[in-house]
Amino acid sequence: MSKTGCHSTIQPNPPIAAMPSTHSSEPSEKNDGVAAVDRALHIATALANASTALTLTELSHVTKMYKSTLLRLLSSLERAGLVTHRTDKRYTLGPLAFVFGRSFEQAHGLQGAIQPILQWLVDQGTESPSFHVRHDQDRRLCLMRIDSKHSTLDRVRPGDLLPLHRGAAGKVITTLGSNLPPHPLTAADLAFTSFGERDPLCGAIAAPVFGPSASLLGAISVSGPLERFSELAVERMKALVLTAAQKATQSLGGQWPLA
Repeated sequence: MSKTGCHSTIQPNPPIAAMPSTHSSEPSEKNDGVAAVDRALHIATALANASTALTLTELSHVTKMYKSTLLRLLSSLERAGLVTHRTDKRYTLGPLAFVFGRSFEQAHGLQGAIQPILQWLVDQGTESPSFHVRHDQDRRLCLMRIDSKHSTLDRVRPGDLLPLHRGAAGKVITTLGSNLPPHPLTAADLAFTSFGERDPLCGAIAAPVFGPSASLLGAISVSGPLERFSELAVERMKALVLTAAQKATQSLGGQWPLA
């Protein structure tokens, strides 16, 4: 039969997509719901990382969302208390964020256990100490930070999101975040350094903090201008950071992996 000029009188079956189905919208509804949650969390994170309250235009620029989408999600977040719409038309985190933070601290006790140890490092004359946790697949979050007594400092603040795959604290999280190495550990396995990786003018030294069941809670690090990271200073601060990480681990119910 020729491929041209041939017309069949048989009507084809209706396409599958046109056939009614009671379940066809369910995956779409689920995907839409997940996407809405992701966008709402993205908004809350943007507000948490902002140094000041944001206008709708500024929030749209930061989140790359349309204003119409933002307004719909912000309305839901405001009803839940996670976002506040101020009288000056700017948006900030609401009181629910404080409740979340207090609950997190009560559950983990990180502030009470780690803040004094960071202060101890400062008292020993180290560079500025901080505590970092994994935020997502690409970033780490600075939860705590105390400035050193030096006159010049690096620019890291609590709440900063930093690259997970650059910097000493990021190395701790990516290397030890899943499982400890199977071989007996030494101090060299737990002390990580970076020199000019995240910031070409800064250096850092970090060590892991473990919780119960050998779970990695985060990383204690000291960081500052690279010019002060001489070989002697690095060896001294390595020992201090390892001691600090061991103290924090034991305070939080973990077991330090070195004998």
